[in-house]
Amino acid sequence: MTLQQEIVGNAMQMAVVSLQPGQTVYCEAGKFLFKTVNVTMETRLSGPSNSGGGQQQGGAGGMGGLLRQAMGTAMQVGQRALAGESLAFQYFTAQSGEGTVGFAGVLPGEMRALELDGTRAWFAEKDAFVAAESTVDFGIAFQGGRTGRSGGEGFVLEKFTGRGTVIIAGAGNFIDLNPADFGGRIEVDTGCVVAFEDGIRYGVQRVGGLNRQGLMNAVFGGEGLSLATLEGNGRVILQSLTIESLANALRKAQGGDKEGPTGGLFSTHAG
Repeated sequence: MTLQQEIVGNAMQMAVVSLQPGQTVYCEAGKFLFKTVNVTMETRLSGPSNSGGGQQQGGAGGMGGLLRQAMGTAMQVGQRALAGESLAFQYFTAQSGEGTVGFAGVLPGEMRALELDGTRAWFAEKDAFVAAESTVDFGIAFQGGRTGRSGGEGFVLEKFTGRGTVIIAGAGNFIDLNPADFGGRIEVDTGCVVAFEDGIRYGVQRVGGLNRQGLMNAVFGGEGLSLATLEGNGRVILQSLTIESLANALRKAQGGDKEGPTGGLFSTHAG
């Protein structure tokens, strides 16, 4: 059953979802805006892949089935806690006719509905997830080792698999690119990556060498020492506003700018 949704608004968009009787959509805690009275709301720690598993396994699996379900939920919650994500999901189901639910992101910017056909996963930046059909599985992908430590935002990614609609949000305006249209590779600020399809190779590289120009880029360019790299043939979504630049602008407006004249490598703000 296709999720009927409409993304409305400009500077701070929202998604208005129309649910058919019995249809369920879930969101990350804190992304819900409003609902009609015939839509039930339930908060759970478990993701959609093992929601309701206890009832289905209770007869055949007994205590073993319940234990496996509890362990699976604990692993999901642990992953989300390590990633700094919300620990719980909210589930909305239409009862006695069609229902309506509204969702939004947490930053001024755009939203996008992605359609998964079961053959290709999508990866997104941390906190990009807003809502999805119950047929879409939400997971955490950790970028290991050197890539994660160098990339900052790239260390933790949200992963979406299955079939159905998933709604994501970002900051500023979106642009869709395919690295294959630009020689197979693009380099972007690590904070500009919103989402990309499975098959795109994501990495982090140093900005220039450890020479005079490399240090000039890092100190005065405002990019630090690393850029994200995206390679392959597939869809990539970038955002025009990074969380760091928004935070810096707010600090400056409040008279608390700690960047100094150079920014970049010499940034002294906390967090």
